[in-house]
Amino acid sequence: MMDNKRRKFLKMAGATVLAGISAPAIVKLSSTDAVASGGGQEAAAGGHSQSAAGASSARIRLGMVVDMRVFYQDQALLDVAIEACVKAHNIPEIPDRKSEIKWIWKTGYENAFPEHSHNHRSQILEHNQFAVLCNHCDNPSCVKACPTKATFVVEKNGIVAMDFHRCIGCRFCMAACPFGARSFNWQDPRPFIKRYNPDFPTRMRGVVEKCNFCGERLALGLEPACVEACKGTGALVFGDLNDADSEIRKVLDEEFTIQRKPSAGTIPSVFYIV
Repeated sequence: MMDNKRRKFLKMAGATVLAGISAPAIVKLSSTDAVASGGGQEAAAGGHSQSAAGASSARIRLGMVVDMRVFYQDQALLDVAIEACVKAHNIPEIPDRKSEIKWIWKTGYENAFPEHSHNHRSQILEHNQFAVLCNHCDNPSCVKACPTKATFVVEKNGIVAMDFHRCIGCRFCMAACPFGARSFNWQDPRPFIKRYNPDFPTRMRGVVEKCNFCGERLALGLEPACVEACKGTGALVFGDLNDADSEIRKVLDEEFTIQRKPSAGTIPSVFYIV
């Protein structure tokens, strides 16, 4: 019955998109601004300082720097960061790789940065795994592709968030994401949750999910779970890209960084020191 309803709604949603009719406004996810939607039309374009709508540079724009130099020295630290994310968000640990759910995960340099040179790359790049996650882009293609506004940009901080209840499982967002940063629940994920966290909702079969920059933790004044797990190491630096005095801006001002697939034009908010 649920699958029939999803199919019918998908047909209606597709027709709505073709007709150019907007989906209903996003329901607020929380009473706090940190994870609330401004109405579903928030997708920003352009640089990190200003959106296409002309938002002032005072607008918060959250981002992350991944300092791989730290992880080169301690690859186990990356496992600690991933485990913290899994525990915080009830991410199922499904043994079948075709069905696995990933928010932050490890991959090789050639997969993380296919557009960068692989000719005679160093042994360090060759033999280390890189942390990858949703890039929370300024110009997210996933948001444009979603027919129900289940994925949207939080206007006040730039997080690309999800309303799991709105997701109809069409996977348009997955096809649109150039980073492969979204996972689909092909089966009920709940039996595969090893340590249940009552403070974060579980998902159901037929729903897409991804990293949310820990919006629910930010609303409580906490850091993202992965950042907290690496605290004191400098491996993950999180903060406001529009605040010239923030730690993340100081790192970006001093270090050479690269981003994943810059030619896609999505303008990622995750930077890498390699």
